[in-house]
Amino acid sequence: MESNDKQRKLDERYLRMARIWAENSYCQRRQVGALVVKDKMIISDGYNGTPTGFENICEDDAGLSKPYVLHAEANAITKLAKSSNNSDGATIYITASPCIECAKLIIQAGIKRVVYGEKYRLTDGIDLLRRAGIELIYLGE
Repeated sequence: MESNDKQRKLDERYLRMARIWAENSYCQRRQVGALVVKDKMIISDGYNGTPTGFENICEDDAGLSKPYVLHAEANAITKLAKSSNNSDGATIYITASPCIECAKLIIQAGIKRVVYGEKYRLTDGIDLLRRAGIELIYLGE
């Protein structure tokens, strides 16, 4: 019982850290943060935004997200490709539940747990992760 309580506290702390990391995003509509944790070490991080070298403006003149904006999970997972780390068996902490595109990346990256803090209006990403047997933990308010 104590280990479950300890894991819950760790999950809450890492999710709080992901929320702080989301503050780095220049997006106006929604700021999302993600941390990839393996063996109690943060091995990658990400927040939603434009690709490296692009202007830090996520929305067009109509206030809609530009089609090339990367999601926080995609940034965190692709950052791993440039490092010596791998996410096999890791946990990803995301401030909002993943879309279906990010869910596919999570599955392919070998991530085994997803902890998220807000439910996105579309559930297809969560449905796909559930189908893949990935442990899902919702820590919403």
